[in-house]
Amino acid sequence: MRMNTKTAKYSLGQVVRHREHPFRGVVFDVDPEFANTEEWYESIPEESRPSRNQPFYHLYAETEATYYVAYVSEQNLLPDSSGEPLDHPEVPEMFGEFSDGRYPLQFGLN
Repeated sequence: MRMNTKTAKYSLGQVVRHREHPFRGVVFDVDPEFANTEEWYESIPEESRPSRNQPFYHLYAETEATYYVAYVSEQNLLPDSSGEPLDHPEVPEMFGEFSDGRYPLQFGLN
């Protein structure tokens, strides 16, 4: 019997940007497939609703105007090539100093 395993394209601490919307973020958690509420999923317009069967990323996200936490499908993310750190206030709580386009974790994972 073959197992259906999914491999995330992006890793914890990696800086990414949204494919269509003007924000960047740092990955702080990954779901192997959609794991949010049905209400959240249904709130996305049907013509742009992503498949549930792909990794979804929790991001400390920022725009020029605000900071927030985002939940984004893998198909809507691209690596960020700016080489710039984020200013999101929650990043230092989980990650070390920005280096080579990413943030190292401040602690080990269980």
